[in-house]
Order: sequence, then C-alpha cells, then structure tokens
Amino acid sequence: MPRTPGELAESTDVDAVTDAVLTASRLLVAVSARSIAAVDETITLAQFRLLVILNSVGAVKHAALADQLGVNPSTASRMVDRLVAAGMVVRETNPASRREIVIELTAEGRRVVRQVTARRRKEIAKIVARMPEPTRVGLVDALSAFAEAGGEPAVATPDAAWS
Repeated sequence: MPRTPGELAESTDVDAVTDAVLTASRLLVAVSARSIAAVDETITLAQFRLLVILNSVGAVKHAALADQLGVNPSTASRMVDRLVAAGMVVRETNPASRREIVIELTAEGRRVVRQVTARRRKEIAKIVARMPEPTRVGLVDALSAFAEAGGEPAVATPDAAWS
C-alpha cells in the first residue's frame, strides 16, 4: 500500500525508507541525465561516472577503475575506448611502473565534469530551495549517512565529484 510523504517522513521502517530513497533516486537520475545531455549528449551516465571517478582519484590502473565502477574489466575497457576517442581520457604509462597503463582525465574530461556538476548543482539547489525549511533539517546528515553506508567517498568541494 503506497504511503503518503508524511507517513514516510515519520517512518524508520526499512521498506518505507527504501521506497523514499527509490523515489528520490529517480529524480536524481533524471537531473543527472539532463545535466549530462546539456553538456554532451553522447556521454552516458556510466561514462560520466567513470569521468567522475578519475576526477576524484586521479590516474588509476585499468583493473582498479573497473573495480570502482563495479563492472568487469572488458566493460570498463570499452567505456575507456569511447572516452579516449572523445578526447576525455588518455591511457598513459604508469610513471611508477613502466609496464602498467593508467587511465587519466584530459583537460576536456575535467571541463565536462565541471560543467555537468555545475548544472546538476544548480538544478538540485532549485529543488532543495522549494522544500520547506523544516523538512531540510537533517537532510544533510541523512544523505551523508546514506552515502557513507553505500561506500561513496565524501566530496570535499562542490566540483570535485558528483556533488
């Protein structure tokens, strides 16, 4: 049985919280998709996630990137191939071990991450501003705890990652 927003807000039931997060995630995915399409309509959400990881952690080995994306190495390799062709990432020899290849953002990749993140931030800020102030109380703590429980690293600056 569907619950009203008030019932969801008062509930700590795992199912009720899960339903609320699923609803919010649909909105956030839509905001992300619109923001990406406005900057470069050829980039997928998964490819953007790859760019964000590189923007956050810097150059990374292929296997580590696949692990952080939660995909198999061949999927990561195809994603990297497309982003190399688009000029957003490069494969370079690891300066620490010349036998290894690392993937790194280009200036274009950093520009895309900055622009998409700025658009997302602006749209999310408009949504948050429409929320009643009492409803916003505790939202930062709740979302931070949710991200931490999911293993998402904290973002120090607004343009550093998905923000």
